[in-house]
Amino acid sequence: MAAALQIQEFNLLDDGECDARIAAAKRLLGKRMVILGHHYQRSEVYKHAGLTGDSLKLSQLASQTEAEFIVFCGVHFMAEVADIVTDGRRTVILPDLAAGCSMADMANLMKVRKCWAELAQVLNPDELVTPVTYINSAADLKAFCGSHGGVVCTSTNARTVLEWAFKQREKVLFFPDQHLGRWTAWKMGLPLDEMAVWDFAKPMGGLTVEQIRKAKVLLWKGHCSVHQMFKPEHVDRFRKDVPNGRVICHPECDLEVCRRSDLVGSTEFILKTVKASEPGTHWLVGTELNLVNRLAEEMKPQGVTVQFMSPMVCMCSTMFRIDPQHLAWSLDNLVAGKVVNRIRVPAEIARPARTALDRMLSLAT
Repeated sequence: MAAALQIQEFNLLDDGECDARIAAAKRLLGKRMVILGHHYQRSEVYKHAGLTGDSLKLSQLASQTEAEFIVFCGVHFMAEVADIVTDGRRTVILPDLAAGCSMADMANLMKVRKCWAELAQVLNPDELVTPVTYINSAADLKAFCGSHGGVVCTSTNARTVLEWAFKQREKVLFFPDQHLGRWTAWKMGLPLDEMAVWDFAKPMGGLTVEQIRKAKVLLWKGHCSVHQMFKPEHVDRFRKDVPNGRVICHPECDLEVCRRSDLVGSTEFILKTVKASEPGTHWLVGTELNLVNRLAEEMKPQGVTVQFMSPMVCMCSTMFRIDPQHLAWSLDNLVAGKVVNRIRVPAEIARPARTALDRMLSLAT
């Protein structure tokens, strides 16, 4: 049996050659294969996706596809979700295994278990705390939530999920992104003094017994590096320069950025809102650079100006790892009957993780 094609051969190809190979592979594989592309992907890769969306939409699309092969142009946790929601009946491929998520890496199973054990010194977490993990997390953390009465959320449905969580138990442990948790809880009317940041690097999260007991929401000390590049002064400067402008940002941004914005929502929400705006509208957008640049080009002919919020370039570097060379490599191997970089979640993790995901998918968004 012939060996799989090596990525080193493809790294020498220019983007044009890769485009031709990708197009040819798509024709040969037909309906047996679908490419899912997250909005943050570089345009050179995004254009090849058959289905696009944010984390929630791609999770739903993965669960609905009949394709034998799912080539996921996103990051590792997204490919894991695709494997989980298809019960392993589809072959999920991540073109570059280095495409991870720095936010997801800020919480791992060992740290969360340690947190749960330390909480047990103050209260009974299995009776009083609902664990909620952002979809930007590893499969074993989703499994932890599934095994402890918890749930997964996305930036689209975070409020709906938190409302459900509080009906189950009086407190929430929200990880790994503190900013999405804080914004969502604040919009629900929870005061900031009933939210406490759990610093996983410190004993008892760096909190006193009184702080733990008072907190309705324990926020994991994690964040998205891209969305933390946006600052309140960026919004203030735009307000001064463009008095009639509109500001929209992602809820992974800092609370003060969100509070200064006209609208806050997921990548799907941002896209739909800006695309529906009237000619002459000028938007300041606080989310990933590739998405904003694509949106700016699309809206320019309609007389809508789309401006990136930060004066500094800040793209999702881990999403950027998937390039035309890796995509062409993975597809050419499929054509040759070889599967490279398959993402497979062990059954003992996939089952409880699926429970947490199903709880999320069953809730109206």
